[in-house]
Amino acid sequence: MPATSETTVTKTAAGTGEGGRLGKKGAAPGRGAPGGRRRREFTTRRGLVIAAFMAPAAVFVAVFTYYPMIAGGQMAFRNWKLTDLTDTSWVGLKNFQDVFADPAWSTVLGNTGVWVVGSIVPQLVIGFAIALWLRRRFRLRGLYQALIFFPWAISGFLIGILFRWMFNSEFGVVNDLLQKAGLIDEPIAWLADPDTAMTAVLIANIWYGVTFFAIMILAALQSIPDELYEAAALDGAGKARTLFQITIPYIRTTLALTVLLRVIWIFNFPDLIFGMTGGGPNNETHIVTTWMIKITQQGDYGRASALGLLVVAILLLFAVFFLLATREKNTRENKRPKARERKVTA
Repeated sequence: MPATSETTVTKTAAGTGEGGRLGKKGAAPGRGAPGGRRRREFTTRRGLVIAAFMAPAAVFVAVFTYYPMIAGGQMAFRNWKLTDLTDTSWVGLKNFQDVFADPAWSTVLGNTGVWVVGSIVPQLVIGFAIALWLRRRFRLRGLYQALIFFPWAISGFLIGILFRWMFNSEFGVVNDLLQKAGLIDEPIAWLADPDTAMTAVLIANIWYGVTFFAIMILAALQSIPDELYEAAALDGAGKARTLFQITIPYIRTTLALTVLLRVIWIFNFPDLIFGMTGGGPNNETHIVTTWMIKITQQGDYGRASALGLLVVAILLLFAVFFLLATREKNTRENKRPKARERKVTA
């Protein structure tokens, strides 16, 4: 019996050990699929089945996404106007030259910068403050989170219509509150005055976008280990020092990603402006995307397509920065477990 057992153990070790071989019916564990099963080979028939399943989606995307993009792109280099479809000749860069030579171009470009920067900075600051407040535990915190996050579920165009009524010069609630508080003597024509129209749409967009920053930053804050704050408290660090030396450095990549993503969205967000002012008065609230829509409505598809290509180029630039920041975040997150393992081993 001992000799038989020893022989059995030796054969088993030889068959399953490193470099050993199994019978014809099995494969070495660790190779192929789990459980020792052999991975199914890729055959022509399987490839055709996969292609058949993917074909409807590929055709749909090609017809309704890529074809309009290519067709719209080539319009930027043609004399394409609804008023005269008999002449769609190739004009090269003339449409781009017409865009830059338009007297409204400088106003629209400046409005776009004000629209993006004037929206991002307050949204970031207010959203950060709300996220810090919601991170604490208190009664009815879930209800407050639902109320704060609710605006993000509403259409931007509907938000624009809502604020258009609020800023109405005759019966708007904004003028009513300011008059009751004694801050103004007579109603202000917020949306009809070129000096106040952009301020009104900025206030509406800030209110609308604060929610997104609060959601993203709150999720990042919840990933910070409590041990860091406990160690800072033991070292006698105050709230300001904890904020700038622990909280912000820990979530700085998330902050950068959120800002970049929001810049892309705000730059390409005409909904709210169209709901409030339609780009007026006198182009004072037009940004690049709303101006492009206005040119399209006028029937000048060539110039609108040229402006659209400029928008795509700018958005692609921001998208590259966004992808680089995402890769940096993934690299940092992959390094953290390794650092913790080295610390535990030490």
